[in-house]
Amino acid sequence: MTPDEFPRRFAALWGVRDAEALADLVAEDGTMLTLTGLWCEGRKEILAALRAELAGAFARSRLVSGKTDVKPLGPGATLLHQRFVLSGLVDAEGRDAGRIGAILTAVLLVRKAGVEAVTLHFTVIEG
Repeated sequence: MTPDEFPRRFAALWGVRDAEALADLVAEDGTMLTLTGLWCEGRKEILAALRAELAGAFARSRLVSGKTDVKPLGPGATLLHQRFVLSGLVDAEGRDAGRIGAILTAVLLVRKAGVEAVTLHFTVIEG
């Protein structure tokens, strides 16, 4: 996987609700800010948060990709911004909660094992 392929991989894994594979996109000692505002340090916390979110409000969600911006930071490092629209959200009673705009921002490093995020923020945005 290349940095350019990272957002497509993220969206595909989100679509099949594979929390473990999503967590594996982040370095073992990486950090993540989730859509519900959880700050996670390390893959174990990231996995727990993703499992909870994908079983809750995002259990039926779908990601539609928007604008992508990939900026090289130096040898083997990339800054990624990927806009998404999430639909199929559910509220606490299981009713349709509409859709939201979100942005995935990640610092990606190319390592022996492939591309992984050292920090990943998946946050709600307006517009």
